[in-house]
Amino acid sequence: MVNSVYIHIPFCQQICHYCDFTKFFYNEKLATEYVEALSNEINTNINGTKNKVDTIFIGGGTPTSLNMEQLRSLMKIIDNKFDVESCKEFTIESNPGDFDGEKIKLLSSYGVNRISLGVQVFDDAMLEELGRLHTVKDVYTTINQLQQHGLYNISIDLIYALPNQTVEQFKNSLDEAVSFGLPHYSTYALQIEPKTVFYQRHKKGKLHRPPEESEVQMYEILKNTMRQKGVNHYEISNFAKTGYESQHNLTYWNNEYYYGFGAGAHGYLPGKRTGNIRPLPAYVKEAMKTGKPILNTEEISIKEMVEEEMFLGLRKTKGINKNHFHEKFGFSYETIYKHAVSSLIQKGWLAENTNNLYLTDQGMLFGNEVFEQFLLEEKDLMHVR
Repeated sequence: MVNSVYIHIPFCQQICHYCDFTKFFYNEKLATEYVEALSNEINTNINGTKNKVDTIFIGGGTPTSLNMEQLRSLMKIIDNKFDVESCKEFTIESNPGDFDGEKIKLLSSYGVNRISLGVQVFDDAMLEELGRLHTVKDVYTTINQLQQHGLYNISIDLIYALPNQTVEQFKNSLDEAVSFGLPHYSTYALQIEPKTVFYQRHKKGKLHRPPEESEVQMYEILKNTMRQKGVNHYEISNFAKTGYESQHNLTYWNNEYYYGFGAGAHGYLPGKRTGNIRPLPAYVKEAMKTGKPILNTEEISIKEMVEEEMFLGLRKTKGINKNHFHEKFGFSYETIYKHAVSSLIQKGWLAENTNNLYLTDQGMLFGNEVFEQFLLEEKDLMHVR
């Protein structure tokens, strides 16, 4: 059963220097065409009306870069196809400074109950360096506006290990972030992705990231600060007060099914993963013509399902539930991973208790190296089928 929906809005007022998501400069005519194409894709793939789902997430790009008419059209599509009233979590991504009272009222009236704000850093000079349009002042204004309209379930994104960022600068930015007392924080070390401004600068030797030991120190400060503030570390990069964990993102980490709509969006349905066409004109053309703008479909084998269960599940601080794994696959993970698990426990990167297998604090620093140990050969599964 598919209980989650991801909808991609690729428009931005400005392209950030680190972003490699599917994104395009906002153009009113193109955005109107896109919402129409998106509507056709959703209508083609979802039968009936008021389908029950647990979570809806509108991401980007910057969804709130749409004008009022476009945003209202998008909300009407969603409201028609999905039972928003019974939906546990309905999130929209936004940037500080994107909101006015009218937009907030519109979103609230259609059931949006969670806002994910792309703050990134509390430092105006660094925001400019990242290619962001907003200022620190805009963060205060936006959070105040949202709370005045009754939207308190706010998450903010932060990036650390930024170019030339010192440990002290990160600590100051983090302290300002947690001073809001928000229920959720997502925090990521800067990744230099191909086809970005930062990647080009990096290749030319003009981008200076902090040394690795500073990045590790920042992560330790992050975990300690959140712990002191009573904000629980529930996933490698995510922290929440009890009851405010991102239900939509837990869909991904629990390796559960979800629909993906929009340019470049990915979906995970029983037995397959799908990826949509990325270029905007091509997406709009195919979505209007057939309602199925899929670029590729990948069949998921039992081998890949098991691997992903390990990679994704271990991102959560609770880790992998042994009984749940056995119920899902019909065998214990120890059957195929006994040596890998034993070796990683000896290294101090994994730990286990009666119910769960999970990353240690040290293991979180070496997550990718841990995950590599759970790649399988087809023969590894022969004796459990």
